[in-house]
Amino acid sequence: MKLAYWRVFSPNSSMTFMDSKMDNLEFAHLLNGLCSQPTETEWFEFKKNNIDPDVMGEYISALSNAACLHDKPYAYLVFGIADKTHEVVGTAFRPKQSKIGNEELENWLARLLNPRIDFKIVESTIDDKHIVMFIIDPAHNKPVAFKGAAFIRVGSYKKKLDDYPEKERKIWQKGKHVDFEKDVSLKNVNSDDVFQLLNFSTYYDLMKLIPPSNMASVLDKFEEEKFIKKSGKHFNILNLGAILFAKNLDDFENISRKSIRIIIYKGSSKLETVKEKVITKGYATGIQEAIDYINDQLPHSEELGQVFRKEIKVFPEVAVRELVINALMHQDFHINGAGPMVEIFDERIEITNPGSPLIDTLRFIDSSPESRNELLAKMMRRMRLCEERGSGIDKTIGSVEAYQLPAPNFIKGDRFLRAVLYAHKALKSMEKNDKVRACFQHCALRYVSGEFMTNKSLRERFNVSKKSYSTISRIIADTIESGLIKVHDDMSKSKKYAKYAPFWA
Repeated sequence: MKLAYWRVFSPNSSMTFMDSKMDNLEFAHLLNGLCSQPTETEWFEFKKNNIDPDVMGEYISALSNAACLHDKPYAYLVFGIADKTHEVVGTAFRPKQSKIGNEELENWLARLLNPRIDFKIVESTIDDKHIVMFIIDPAHNKPVAFKGAAFIRVGSYKKKLDDYPEKERKIWQKGKHVDFEKDVSLKNVNSDDVFQLLNFSTYYDLMKLIPPSNMASVLDKFEEEKFIKKSGKHFNILNLGAILFAKNLDDFENISRKSIRIIIYKGSSKLETVKEKVITKGYATGIQEAIDYINDQLPHSEELGQVFRKEIKVFPEVAVRELVINALMHQDFHINGAGPMVEIFDERIEITNPGSPLIDTLRFIDSSPESRNELLAKMMRRMRLCEERGSGIDKTIGSVEAYQLPAPNFIKGDRFLRAVLYAHKALKSMEKNDKVRACFQHCALRYVSGEFMTNKSLRERFNVSKKSYSTISRIIADTIESGLIKVHDDMSKSKKYAKYAPFWA
């Protein structure tokens, strides 16, 4: 006999429930393994009959947190088992028929858990006795709370987590050591679901490989690449596979907020939104669509050639592409409720990703980037979606200089990094900090290219004539005073031929 169980998603998810199957024999084997334990442990609990819904929610919180502490793949709350003798006694509890007010019990419990972990409810009959099992995911990154309070199991007792700060600290610490890409995004789906949820053809197209006609070979390849992982008769879709190849990120609750969001504003403030677009495809599938859409929204000018008018982009496309891809690769996926965002104003573009950068923004040009998501970055490089490691910022600043735009600004926050590209502005219209930033970036870019900045090279960067020598000298002096650059040869007496290097050289 096959018994259906249901996977709970948030009420806003596009996939409310996903049907899967569990053999009665599999259920019995799992239950027998739990009952064979000499006593209840911190990650499973037996109840003879139904309990108060609030207590049930507290147990889900406690068991989930305990499973995290004990590195268990699941926690279990089982009804129909005597907690002392572990005897199968059966239960009258029918969770699918239970409601809190007008709301189904499952949805009520899921809604009041924070963060909203996944749990399944499995019902079966053992020796003509009805058994109900809650299969609960472990806490991830932060303790699970119910109605604002987190609980933990201490032995066989349910306690408030606040009273055990050492256990709470361990849960937070465990989250820091979990690689996002290796974690599970969706559990226990069959092979048909894998192909329904992931766009496997994108992988073969970008890798320039011929897809096999045998679907089993595709699954083997996806498992080899760590996009999915075999789990019994089913598969777990890992975050790496979901974030890259999802046909719709909304199908994966834990990463649905990581879609690329693009907002166009009127003027230079956020007071009036013109339009907004969200790219819900996985990054490998949707990145080109996102970049094409962004470039289509950017302002442009027309240049009259000998015969035809030519459209000139205000912002270099290579800079837009590199900064968007950097935002995707280097974001902190463990920050809930935030994703990569591109905001377009009349005179600038702001590209923001969640997570403070791992290196100083002043070292972006010379340092190889440290990525939180090395598997994601490596995969995107293999698919030729981004440049070789560490060259993206160099290309961005190089293209900005070629367009003779103000220097990009990298703004570091506690939980975000924002890169700002500015439209053209004459040197005389720039603020002092804009000039200093441009001077430093030009100096650093020259240095990593095996050259030194001079007054002449900076004049060319700003597209000003030799007559502006003194103006450029003032900018160099201001940048030296700020501590961002230094004279390369202290023995040189000539400012005209002086060479400069960045402060870190």
